[in-house]
Amino acid sequence: MPNRSEPIDPRVRIGHVHLKVADLERLLNFYCGILGFELMERHGDEAAFVSAGGYHHHIGLNTWDSAGGSPPPPGTTGLYHFAILYPTRAELAGALRRLLGANVRHPYWVRHWALDVERWTFSRRTG
Repeated sequence: MPNRSEPIDPRVRIGHVHLKVADLERLLNFYCGILGFELMERHGDEAAFVSAGGYHHHIGLNTWDSAGGSPPPPGTTGLYHFAILYPTRAELAGALRRLLGANVRHPYWVRHWALDVERWTFSRRTG
């Protein structure tokens, strides 16, 4: 484990995440159209910033080095997932209904609800 002189303050939060995407319109449809995030700012087909509650952006989407690209092949490194925490089970259930209504599926078995938006798929592990 690397040495560190002081522990990070436990109040530190992650302000936003930027994702390299292949198709900006497709991801805007996913995050805004299905999950309900608000589009805060858009720069043509190159970048968009979405948020919940009017924050400048929680998720940045850009095609700067990835337009038309494909998901990384198995065995490569990168972001595995990030969590979207809904404040109530009812709101989580609403998001799940919208995902299932859009026929979103996930190709991997995971231990919790997770999304792979580049593959537009979603699932829940059973058992």
